[in-house]
Amino acid sequence: MQETFEGISVVIPTINEEKTIGEIVNKLKALGSVQVIVVDTRSSDRTKEVAAQNGAIVIDQPNRGYGLAYKTGLGRADGKIIVCLDGDGTYPVDMVKPLIEILECSRVDFISCDRMTLRNNVNYTTLHYVGNSVLNIFIRILFNFPLKDSQSGMWVFRKSVYDKMRLLSDGMSFSQDMKIEALRHGTLIEIPIRYGVRVTKPKLRTWRDGFSNLFHLMIKRISE
Repeated sequence: MQETFEGISVVIPTINEEKTIGEIVNKLKALGSVQVIVVDTRSSDRTKEVAAQNGAIVIDQPNRGYGLAYKTGLGRADGKIIVCLDGDGTYPVDMVKPLIEILECSRVDFISCDRMTLRNNVNYTTLHYVGNSVLNIFIRILFNFPLKDSQSGMWVFRKSVYDKMRLLSDGMSFSQDMKIEALRHGTLIEIPIRYGVRVTKPKLRTWRDGFSNLFHLMIKRISE
């Protein structure tokens, strides 16, 4: 008998992911009664149609912003457990089931996937590794929180801990904000994953987003 999951919501932000979003939604729906929410920001391809055809709830978010897209989707999520990942196929959907099982059978509130431990130069470049490491160091210095991958975009967490979070960015720094807030209001662990090779155009602007995230960390520290 196939095990199914209930009370699970998955939120996926998308921009032009028609090549990958269908398979991702299909795999998630195969887990059982899973609510899959795709928040689309002005895709010019068939991302929205493909997602809807495969059973996802599709929400239009015309205003750009990584964090804004997630806030929009999380506001519609009904599940007590939330899964977040990208729609470009780089994060392993096959890991969703074991991650949920770990969360459900433990006292952990937030699981963040760690791309750094199993990285290679094909799927995670040295430049990204160095940039991520610098941000990890600053988070340790400013907030006294040790993280292996502060910029990871795949998480599984309890909705109850998200409801306690404050000062979450509308931009790319939403990812690091989530982890800092999770560590403040609950228990966080990191689990290594194998990061996949991107087949769609990257949304990250390495230098600009890196410096922006660093600046945001300082502002977040001062604002508290």
